[in-house]
Amino acid sequence: MFSLQTIFGKGDKFYGLLEASANAARESAAALVRMLHTRPLALSLDEFMLARRREKDLTAQISQELVNTFVTALDREDIEALSAALNKITKSIAKFAERYALAAERLGDIDFASRAVLLEKGTEVIAQMVAQLRGGMNLEAMKASNDRLQSIESEADRLMIELYRDLYSGRHEAIRILLLKDLFEVLEKAIDRCRDAGNVVYQIVLKNS
Repeated sequence: MFSLQTIFGKGDKFYGLLEASANAARESAAALVRMLHTRPLALSLDEFMLARRREKDLTAQISQELVNTFVTALDREDIEALSAALNKITKSIAKFAERYALAAERLGDIDFASRAVLLEKGTEVIAQMVAQLRGGMNLEAMKASNDRLQSIESEADRLMIELYRDLYSGRHEAIRILLLKDLFEVLEKAIDRCRDAGNVVYQIVLKNS
């Protein structure tokens, strides 16, 4: 197995920054699961705002380090692509949390949690994949993780079809349909962002293995 550590050393700063970014996405998804199990009147966006701010700071730091660093363990375009993909996960989660907080009292009977749990699982896989980059380019392990992400996305798609079946049943008022459709699509987009980040990691491994 080819390991970039043999060339650049174990302490490459970009590994740590990307891992921190992936962990911010994971923590944001975990906060969302907690939020959806909280009574609407007790909702708080503080955790999401902190995670979003931390993610923005990490993205900016990665961009600055790319300017200041002559040699990197990973190709510069790959670092940028992965940083951007991880940033979009946290951004999508924060967007959902903000909109849900506005509509929670009208939608308290709707099960968002099952989809949020899928999102949390996706961010956990992403955090594991990013952490594995530091140890070398293990194609088999990365493929297994990427396959897990594809399975999570497929399950999310199945749940979306169930949602549309319910929306088209005619039992919901128009405003409720609009709210549900918007929120579920934002949540689905966050899961898709996990898939996108996983694809970036997998492509990095393919390139370097």
